[in-house]
Amino acid sequence: MKHLAAYLLLGLAGNSSPSAKDIKGVLDSVGIEADDDRLEKLLSELEGKDLNELIAEGSTKLASVPSGGAGGASAGSGGATSGGAADAPEEKKPEEEEEKEESDEDMGFGLFD
Repeated sequence: MKHLAAYLLLGLAGNSSPSAKDIKGVLDSVGIEADDDRLEKLLSELEGKDLNELIAEGSTKLASVPSGGAGGASAGSGGATSGGAADAPEEKKPEEEEEKEESDEDMGFGLFD
């Protein structure tokens, strides 16, 4: 991803076909070491291709991926249909004791062991 991000930054800056040296320069400027094998593979895959066409093609593929964002909308609209229930005073519930968190000691191992 870091190699592709540097490639895209260079493309936005006007360099339509960045070289490995250009990409390494961008990554070095922020203290990131480039992986030569991955960089060469990326450049071979993108050689002779237009960035705008690749982005447009990727956008059409992402448009078919379900994002799952519609679920939250129906929950929010449910409160509006309750009518006068929102005007009624709330009953105070007795405070419940906080449940004890489970300890890692019982399992014999911890999260970072």
